[in-house]
Amino acid sequence: MEVNSPYQANEYATSISSIKEAWTRINSVIHKTPVMSSETLDLLAGRRLLFKCDCFQKGGAFKFRGASNAIFSLNAEQAAKGVVTHSSGNHAAALALAAKLRGIPAYIVIPKNAPKCKVQNVIRYGGRVIWSEPTLKSRETTAAKVMRETGAVLIHPYNDARIISGQGTLSLELLEQFPTIDTIVAPISGGGLISGVAVAAKSINPAIRVLAAEPMGANDAALSKAAGSIVTLSETNTIADGLRASLGNLTWPIVRDFVDDIMTVEDKEIIDAMRLCYEILKVAVEPSGAIGLAAVLSDSFQKNPAWKDCNHIGIILSGGNVDLGVLWESLGK
Repeated sequence: MEVNSPYQANEYATSISSIKEAWTRINSVIHKTPVMSSETLDLLAGRRLLFKCDCFQKGGAFKFRGASNAIFSLNAEQAAKGVVTHSSGNHAAALALAAKLRGIPAYIVIPKNAPKCKVQNVIRYGGRVIWSEPTLKSRETTAAKVMRETGAVLIHPYNDARIISGQGTLSLELLEQFPTIDTIVAPISGGGLISGVAVAAKSINPAIRVLAAEPMGANDAALSKAAGSIVTLSETNTIADGLRASLGNLTWPIVRDFVDDIMTVEDKEIIDAMRLCYEILKVAVEPSGAIGLAAVLSDSFQKNPAWKDCNHIGIILSGGNVDLGVLWESLGK
């Protein structure tokens, strides 16, 4: 049950109301994912850790929540022409799957350097792959060309109110499953997940802390938070292929106002966290999905007095679509 809260203002791309509407719209098609725990990891972290396993969501990632909300929000005329997006990862597969469930075409613009496992997911779910060069400009111009030719509706991977609201359903589930959680840790890239999660969580419990985790090699969100305005990087360098995007004009105001802090970790810490998920939780988590655990185990979190009272932490394992070739190569180095 949400309480009266300052986190319900109309100037943001989402609200607790639109997130609840999303939940009503999609709850019959998404999985209500489990929450796992481990006494071993609790001891390692010195706190109670509760892992929200959206790596078990349809399509293997949380992205199916937002994609489903966007797809099932379309009216009949829009839906008939299909949808288009540009994505190298989980959003592409999620949109293809959601479109398949509604019986409409999905045109997916994918850069040529995308992880093979994620491209295979798009094809498996019936998405129509259109290749682009591995630059944002090429992705956007290719998507625009598809829109002109087909009339398809553009569904942005994160900078879309329907996407943000859909991702926020994750908080509704988690805080229903474990109302005692005092802190939520989620990955941040373009900001769609953390935006929806933060608005929902703080509407339900204004005292809850919402922390974002980001790779040091793609730390634009942390730099943006420190600067008070969007900072973009000329290049990124991280194993977490799902965390290389920049904040959008819809996600940034929410990140600025709702996210309490952004923690950065090195790729080695991410790989170590993946290994713990495999060995202890017995869960296959992609690098982007393991970063929350990496952040909570990091010295910067453990030794920060601001977080000494974070005792019941919900960690979002956001996806499990691992490019095994890249993983084994990384583990071997």
